[in-house]
Amino acid sequence: MTAASLAELAPLRPFATRDGTRLDVRAAFSEDEAVLESFFENVSAEDRRFRFLAASRHVGHDQLYPLTHCDHWRTESFLAFDHESGVLVASAVLACDAKMETGEIAVSIRNDWRGRGIGWAMLDLLGEEARKRGLRRVISIEDRDNHAAIELERERGFVPRAIDGDPRLVLLEKRFD
Repeated sequence: MTAASLAELAPLRPFATRDGTRLDVRAAFSEDEAVLESFFENVSAEDRRFRFLAASRHVGHDQLYPLTHCDHWRTESFLAFDHESGVLVASAVLACDAKMETGEIAVSIRNDWRGRGIGWAMLDLLGEEARKRGLRRVISIEDRDNHAAIELERERGFVPRAIDGDPRLVLLEKRFD
C-alpha cells in the first residue's frame, strides 16, 4: 500500500498538545509494523515494561501484530506523528469488550518526546473515541511503579483501585455514564 492510499484509509487528524506541539494522528495498519518497531526502540526500557507488563528489550512481530491488525471499531490503534518532522512520537490503543461497554486503553510515548503534553492529548483522543463508540467506561491497567502514568490518568479523571490478587497492578477507570 502506498503512502497516498494509506492516507485515504486513515486520514490524518490534527491534534495539539497543551504546550502547542502539533500532532497528526491516524489509525495504524499492517504497513506500519516497521515504523512501530522503530518507535518502540525509542521508548525507554521501563516504559516498554509498563506498556506490555513484561520486560522486553525489543518489541517484535508478536507484540506489534495486534497494534497493526485492528478491526478499527472494537479495537483501534492510533499513531501520533509530529506535524513538523513526521516522526512517530506516540502509540495509543483502545480495545473494547464484546458488549461494547468497556474499553481498555494503553499509551506509549517516545522517550525524547515525554513532558510535552502528548500523554494528555492521547488520553483525550482515546476518551473521545470511546464516547463515539458508546462505551460506558475506559480502563487502564498500570504497574504500581508507573507513577507518571497513574498521576496523568488521575489528572484526566481516572479513579484508581486495587486489582484483587495482584498487588503489583492498579486499575484506573474513567466512566462516561
